[in-house]
Parts: sequence; C-alpha cells; structure tokens
Amino acid sequence: MTDHPTDANLDVDAYTAPPAQDVLSGPAQDAAAPLTRAIRSGLDRLRAFDRRRPLAWDTAVTAFWAVAAVLDYTSGGWRNVAHDVTAPEPLVLLMSLCFSLPLLLRRRYPMAVLLLMAPVSLVNVWTGAVVQAALLQLIPAFQIALRFPLRRLGVAGLVLCAPVVAGATRIPDIWDRQLVSYLWGFVFVALLGIAVRTRRDYTEALVERAHRLEHERDQQARLAAAAERTRIAREMHDIIGHNLSVITGLADGGAYAAAKSPERAAQALEAIGTTSRQALSELRRLLGVLRDDHPDADRAPQPTLDDLAPLIEQVRRAGLPVHLELRGEPGPPTLLTPGRQLTVYRVVQESLTNTLKHASAPADAPLSAAVTLAYTRTHVDAHITDTGTNTTTSTATRSAADEPEREPPTHPPIPALPQGIMGMRERAALYNGTIEAGPLPEHGGWHVHLRLPLEDTPQ
Repeated sequence: MTDHPTDANLDVDAYTAPPAQDVLSGPAQDAAAPLTRAIRSGLDRLRAFDRRRPLAWDTAVTAFWAVAAVLDYTSGGWRNVAHDVTAPEPLVLLMSLCFSLPLLLRRRYPMAVLLLMAPVSLVNVWTGAVVQAALLQLIPAFQIALRFPLRRLGVAGLVLCAPVVAGATRIPDIWDRQLVSYLWGFVFVALLGIAVRTRRDYTEALVERAHRLEHERDQQARLAAAAERTRIAREMHDIIGHNLSVITGLADGGAYAAAKSPERAAQALEAIGTTSRQALSELRRLLGVLRDDHPDADRAPQPTLDDLAPLIEQVRRAGLPVHLELRGEPGPPTLLTPGRQLTVYRVVQESLTNTLKHASAPADAPLSAAVTLAYTRTHVDAHITDTGTNTTTSTATRSAADEPEREPPTHPPIPALPQGIMGMRERAALYNGTIEAGPLPEHGGWHVHLRLPLEDTPQ
C-alpha cells in the first residue's frame, strides 16, 4: 500500500514528545516507567501490524468511522446539531456512509477522497442536515498535509471550505457555526501534519546519517587494515630479503672456502646460524604482535640509526666490503624521529640487500659498496652506492639499449620480491622524503639517494 503513517491517531503517537519518565524523578519516575514501556510496546506492535497488513488496518479504521456514522443516524444524534431536522432520513444515512466509506483510500488517494466528499458536503449543508460525519473530511486533509507540498494543501483547504461557503448563501444562519469550525479544524490538522512530517524527516535524516557514519567507519577500518597489511609486507620483505641474501652469500663463501680453509668455512656456518636466528627473532616479534591471544608478545623497538653499524658488519661478513661515512652532526633527537631513523635504516638495508642479490664484481676490481649519511640543518641524506656490473632492483628496470653489457654471474641471482624501490618510495613519502635510484653514469654500479626532512613541513 504505502509507507506513510497510517492515520491521524497513529501519526501523532509515532512522533510524540519525550516520554513522561524523562521529566519525572524519584518514585514518580519509577511508577511511570512500566506504563510508558507498555504504551510504547503497544504502539510499536500496532505500527508493525500496519506495515505488514496496511489494507487490514485501513479497513478497520474505515469500519470504525462507518459504524460511528451509522450509530449517529440510528440514535438520532444528528438532529441535535441539524439546522433542518426534517431532512430525509435515507439521505442522512447515505451522506453518513459517503463521508466514512471513502476513508478506505485516504492514504493512497487523499486528494481524490476529498474531492469525492466535496459534493456530499455541499448537499449536507444545502439540505440543513449538517451531519457530524462531515468532519471526517479532516482525515484526508491531514494526509495531504503529511505528504504533499503546501500548494496542494491550500487546494485541499479550498475544496474543504467551498461547499460550506456555497451552502451558507442559502442558509445564512450556519455561516459562523459551520465555516469557522471547518476553518479551525483545517488549520489544526494542517499544522499537525506539517509538524509530524518535519519530525519524521528529521528522524529519517538522523537514521541516514547514522548509517552513513557506520559505513564510513567500516570503510576506515578496511583502509586501516589494508595499510597495516602493506606495512607488514614491507617489514617482512626487508627482514626476509636481507637475511636470506646474507645467508646466501655466507653459504657461497663457505662452500668455496671448505676445501682450502676449513676454519673460514666454520666461521661462515656460524655466521649463517647467527643470521638465521636473528631473522627468526625479528619475524617472531613482527608476527607475535598480530596475535590477540598473545598479549605478552615481544615488542622490542624497531631498528634505529644506532643499528646501522651492526647491519653493515653483517653485510661485510657475507662477503661485501662496505664503507660507512658520516658527514655533519645529527640534530636534536626530537627532530630525527624514530620513524625517520627506521626509514633510513630500511633504505640502507634494502640497497645493500639488492647489491648482494643482483650485483657482480667488475673485471678489474672487487665488488664493494659505500654508505654515506650527511646531516644538514633541515635534511638528512643517505647515499648508497656500489661498484657492481649487474645491479638491478625489484621495480626499476632499464631498456636493453641503455643497459651496459654484463658478465654472467657466478651463481644464479635470487628472484627479487616486488617490493624494493616501491617500498623505499612509500617509506620516504610518509615523511615527505624522496628516493632517487639508478645506474651511475661514469664507472658503472648503482646509486640510491634518500633525502628526508628532519621535521614535518606544512604542505
């Protein structure tokens, strides 16, 4: 049928003022609470029944008013207010039914119902019967005020009052009594319908806003989860990629030294064990904090610039000579935040890992790398270079015409995870930093340049 409120009675109850217990206190509030809950429960069940079976509710309301109109006729109550008590009784009964039965369609076609009642209202006033059932015209007028614009409501007012004005030209005595009561009744139901519609629209807006906020909250949670997955993927890539590269270099060196220098091979195996345990410890710490059922998971701090020296020493044990140079003095600790220190550490780690995985020594010199940290008043710059002849990255590729001819590596390179340079750029972008990576133009090799501001700058 329709989703609009069912009737004048239900519409008012659906949007009442705050319940009584909100303004009472003490024992009076305790006594009123059960009654208020019972009334609310009954109204909720009534509205639910109307939503499920609107035709049944419309039929019940129409039958109620039809019975009331017939009782007014059979009991002779209409004669108490009639101007002409000699009006034909069959006509009075017919008019009573014409005012009550069309209410069955008051919610679907309220304007049509009002137009249908208009000729009956004219006959009612013209004959002087003035049956009280004529006031049922206010019910479709309320539905018009509840659902339609004010222009339609004005037309409804004219339709309601025009028959009374026309009848008053024949019977001047009913001018004040009938027209004033019609006008006041119409003003009341119009204001009531507008108030109920305003309250209903306000409630619907609040519900829609709540749904929108809930949807935005779920969307923010999904975005946060995706960002966390990306962060974990970067950390795992850095941990696994670096440590496996070091282990591979140590294993290759140990295999080469096993025949000529067993002592060096034993040292390589010991370094492999140390590196493996360190990688497992870092992975256990990273994955342990993700488990809700392990609140005591290890939450050791992330690497900082103080861990660069152990990192470079680990790479040296893997067979890659690395030279570390510091230029300038770092600023106050509050400027170089832990997040920025972790970014510098991971970029250096990723660059040296790529050198271990992908670079081959040139023909006239051994493979080596250099790490330079330069501090200024506003920025920290990290330069990582190597002398390899087959340096590649996981995301930076060059065309065949621009790439110099490479010597075949002594062992097949380890496949690179698709996180390298892209992960560096993401880390740098978190702090408004930049990453530049590419081949060195003069002597070959590869160069990575990280530039980070020491503090946040407005964008």
